[in-house]
Amino acid sequence: MMQVLTPDTNVRLAVGQSVRALTTSRNREEVVTALQTLNSYLNKEPTTTTTTVQRDEFSRAHYTRTLQFFISSISADWVQFLTAAQRTELWDGLFLKGPAEQALMVLMDGIGSLSNPSAGLDRLVSILVEFLQSGRLMDLLWSYCQGAGPSDSPQLRETLLGRLVALPDLTANRLHPNNHPLFLPQQYYPLLAREMLAALEKTCKALRDGKDCSLTFLSQTLGKACVQGHSELVFRDLAPRLSSYTRSDMVWQRVCWKLLENVPERWLEAVLTGLIPAVDGPDALGRIMGNLVLKNKKAQFVVTHKLLLLQYRHETRVLRILLGYLAQDRERRPLLTQVLRSLCQTWANPSAVKHTSLEQQMYVSRALLLCVGLLNDTELQELRPELLQCMLGGMQSHLDCSVVGVRRMGMVVGECLSSRMDLDGTKLKFEYEQDDVTLELLHLMTPDEPQDPAPHRMSPDREVKGQTSPLQEAPPTATQQPRAGPDPDLDSDDELTPYDMSADQEMSKTAPPRYLRDCLEAFLTSEEPERVELCLRAVEGLLRNNPSTAQEVGVQLTKVLLHMEDRYNTAGFWGLRQAAMVALVVTDCVPVTEYLTTEFFSMNYSIRQRLDILEVLAMSAQELSQPITAKDGLSKGVSPVTMGMIPYPGNDPVDWRQVVERRIQSKTTRISKGVTRPPAKASPNRYAPVAGHFFFPLLRNYDRPQVTFDLMGGDHLVLGRLIQTLGLLMHLAVNAPVATQMGRALLDFAWAVRYHVDQTVRRGVLFAVCSVFLSMPSQSLLEELSDQLLETRAWLADVAESDSDADCRSLAVQSLVLLEKSLKAGLENPALGSLS
Repeated sequence: MMQVLTPDTNVRLAVGQSVRALTTSRNREEVVTALQTLNSYLNKEPTTTTTTVQRDEFSRAHYTRTLQFFISSISADWVQFLTAAQRTELWDGLFLKGPAEQALMVLMDGIGSLSNPSAGLDRLVSILVEFLQSGRLMDLLWSYCQGAGPSDSPQLRETLLGRLVALPDLTANRLHPNNHPLFLPQQYYPLLAREMLAALEKTCKALRDGKDCSLTFLSQTLGKACVQGHSELVFRDLAPRLSSYTRSDMVWQRVCWKLLENVPERWLEAVLTGLIPAVDGPDALGRIMGNLVLKNKKAQFVVTHKLLLLQYRHETRVLRILLGYLAQDRERRPLLTQVLRSLCQTWANPSAVKHTSLEQQMYVSRALLLCVGLLNDTELQELRPELLQCMLGGMQSHLDCSVVGVRRMGMVVGECLSSRMDLDGTKLKFEYEQDDVTLELLHLMTPDEPQDPAPHRMSPDREVKGQTSPLQEAPPTATQQPRAGPDPDLDSDDELTPYDMSADQEMSKTAPPRYLRDCLEAFLTSEEPERVELCLRAVEGLLRNNPSTAQEVGVQLTKVLLHMEDRYNTAGFWGLRQAAMVALVVTDCVPVTEYLTTEFFSMNYSIRQRLDILEVLAMSAQELSQPITAKDGLSKGVSPVTMGMIPYPGNDPVDWRQVVERRIQSKTTRISKGVTRPPAKASPNRYAPVAGHFFFPLLRNYDRPQVTFDLMGGDHLVLGRLIQTLGLLMHLAVNAPVATQMGRALLDFAWAVRYHVDQTVRRGVLFAVCSVFLSMPSQSLLEELSDQLLETRAWLADVAESDSDADCRSLAVQSLVLLEKSLKAGLENPALGSLS
């Protein structure tokens, strides 16, 4: 009795015979027949001789092994029997017609196993390129959407996801440097996004036809691609299309919601952080995400907390989209008030102001103002007590900070909050210098409302309608009308051209002073504003032209100027006073310097006066450090200050950063930079002999708190300026005999406050450390500070890596570079005294 073969046995026998024929045959026709037999199990045309059951059995049990046999025999003799057309149809076609997931896995394994370079590897690469370009990725994704994918294990699915998503990385590692352009991330991930979109389109069509679909594998693919850092490339094409399709199609909206809901939680954050910046507005985000933040706790944490409070790299547009999404739907609006409470607590937290970077504080401020601007009147009344507490506490924390940008930010946010709350018609108003940052913050409260034109400008609408301003409506004056010729009715005197008197100044009734003692007497006794102003303008020149008289009255005049106030609102008062005190220090150096450094730690001085002392000492040291010329035997110094108030160098961090940068550039050796200037000749200056009088008294009583002055306590601003001034004095003392003692003392002082909570103080400490490394001779660093260098190096590395302030990190890196150069110079050239 003949036994009837089952379909699986029949297929197994046919495949085995074909493989044996390919392995042993040397006849072209037998090889072609065997390949055609194998390809017939992938042929779905009506004329095929194979049944559906046989094709399914071949795909399930034999397809992968057949492809693996092909790859292992890629260099066999029977392959050479095929023509180019036969190879493309029978050999390559077997990879392009079967189950896409199996073909992709085998191709990736084959590319990883073959030697590079080789003809077989090139063949597999060309097949993979054809696989990607022919839409096989969409077939792979759609098979899983239909639920017709193989009943794979979680391990197999994870492997397939890894090969599918990491294809550019896998091929780059294997094919470098001859990688195909299609495998580059810039081309592959947009292609993957388009194939995913095509699969979603087929899913929507199937749903309309009443068929069930699954988006689990698509969601996993999207999450895997985003978590590997390719969310921008994926959503660049995907997000605009989804936004367009969901505008009027509820099926597309349901598909998008389900797509995001099925993303595994461990990958959801990467998907959301890529999707939100890619959409064009909160409406599009609402259509694509739906109420995901209400259904998924991880999504809620990412949207309401992480993107707003823990990250600060996103643009203002992203914040508008995110908060607008929360404010759009009635069910999501409670999350908006929850976000506002969190933002208020963070913005008003003194610890956050001290320990977070300026960029992050600006990010939180933007989010806070945008959130307040989205509140309606009912919510505003409900949250009014919390907003008031946030405004008062936050402004105090920001105004107490020594960083100018933080203080200005607190003023602007305080103004905006008070304006939004409308506290009985009273609004806060601060005086600050407006820049792009402040203007942006001011406009965040009403992002969707058109801004009214300024009162002194004419609206473009009025110009279009032909309306004119009052200035344009006024009749032209006589000076604006052209003169055709003399009028006989006018007198001859009226024809004369008037003199230009726009630059004339009113003559003073009081003669300017000629002696220093007259100026001193006027400062002490005069109540005439004009006389005081004349003396203030003349005193600097008198001091510089009469050094002997200046030395007689130097300390007394310094005391008077230090306590002088701008009682008469004199133009340029602070600059004139500062220039006079600088001239006093330069002409009567030691006595005046000793007086100023002593008074710096005395009681009953304001913060402004102490900062003035530091400023005068710094400017005087800069003038004295100028080289003495042979022409006049004295340094010409800086020109007399007759303009307005000169800003203190510490007000602008760029100033002292430029000092360090110039010194680093001067110490850097460059090769083949062309013709350079000859090195500057060393010359004496007036600062080196008196550097100790400027420097050491400022380190005398810094740790002794007083009733009105606590340098190590709450007076962070003065402490930061003091350290910056000491660093500048150290920098100017390069090559001075006392530089080594100054460097050791400054490093000890800076070491005591290196972990200060105020970033201005930490910047000053790092600037001082840079100055020590720049100014101390290399050999002295090794001899005097050898026991501190290792610990200093470790501290600088920690600051460069983990400090919250960008300027501190940059200065720490510069200090490390300078330290390495100094140590290298000291070890290689022990006879050299310094880097110069």
